[in-house]
Amino acid sequence: MAMDDLKIFTGNAHPALAKAIVDYLGMPLGKAEVFEFTNENIFVRILDNVRERDTFVVQPICSPVNKSLVELLIMVDALKRASAKRITAVIPYYGYGRTDHKDQPRVPITARLVADLLTTAGANRVLTVDLHAAQIQGFFNIPVDELTALFLLHEYFRKKEIKDLVVVAVDIGISKRARDFAIRLDKPLAIMEKSRMGNTGRTEMLNVIGDVKGKVAIAFDDEIDTGGSIVNTMNTVLERGAKEVYACCTHPVFTHPAVERLAASPVKEVVVTGTIPISDGKQLDKVTVLPIAPLLGEAIRRIHTGLSVGEMFEQK
Repeated sequence: MAMDDLKIFTGNAHPALAKAIVDYLGMPLGKAEVFEFTNENIFVRILDNVRERDTFVVQPICSPVNKSLVELLIMVDALKRASAKRITAVIPYYGYGRTDHKDQPRVPITARLVADLLTTAGANRVLTVDLHAAQIQGFFNIPVDELTALFLLHEYFRKKEIKDLVVVAVDIGISKRARDFAIRLDKPLAIMEKSRMGNTGRTEMLNVIGDVKGKVAIAFDDEIDTGGSIVNTMNTVLERGAKEVYACCTHPVFTHPAVERLAASPVKEVVVTGTIPISDGKQLDKVTVLPIAPLLGEAIRRIHTGLSVGEMFEQK
């Protein structure tokens, strides 16, 4: 399939990422108008011819979450009505992914609702990075390619050659992914046991499973939201005798008061990826952002040309 048939568009959630993706692929960004009227209704107009084209829309469902989601849905609908041959929603960060099951009476499964909305809008495929829960793939009746930033994070820390390293999963839910990270680094794993307090986002640290005394710890999670879990984890492992602590995650959500908590924390460095834009007010010297565009760009190239996406990771 010729690359001439490929068109990549973006909404307003993370245009810098979309630009980096097309730069990686050596092609221009698709032209579209995406804006909000004074009555807060979102308008989309695709300015390029997409009839019988393979189209991709790059749009993380990040702050402002609901606006980003609706922009994505309307862009997909616009492409469908413009007779695009295939529409792939490229969602580096899948918002609402934490509401993936019923953990209380009379609550929604919003991650499934978002999947239904994307399919109804006209998406033929989804490309995403490190879903909060693996079962979200099963919420879709269309193909879902889930990439992982594990290899980017692994390569970064491998090059640092830190001695006496231990990977610390911030909770049991992330322990499998943290274990894979630890195995790749050939380092031991510790797990933080915690209890979440209702719907407030607050957590209570209960126990550290594993040995962290005298070691350099990497607190590992899929995302940093308010920073409560990751900062509590870092403080706890230091209390248990860790010499130094780093933190890493795929998605830097950084809602209030994450920046203040990280700035005041003892963390040496916080390593994240560029799935979500970090605004100027949230930039910290101790935060390192790894580029995710080459990973997404290569996946888009493979999807477009019919090559295996899984082989990207088998070669690592």
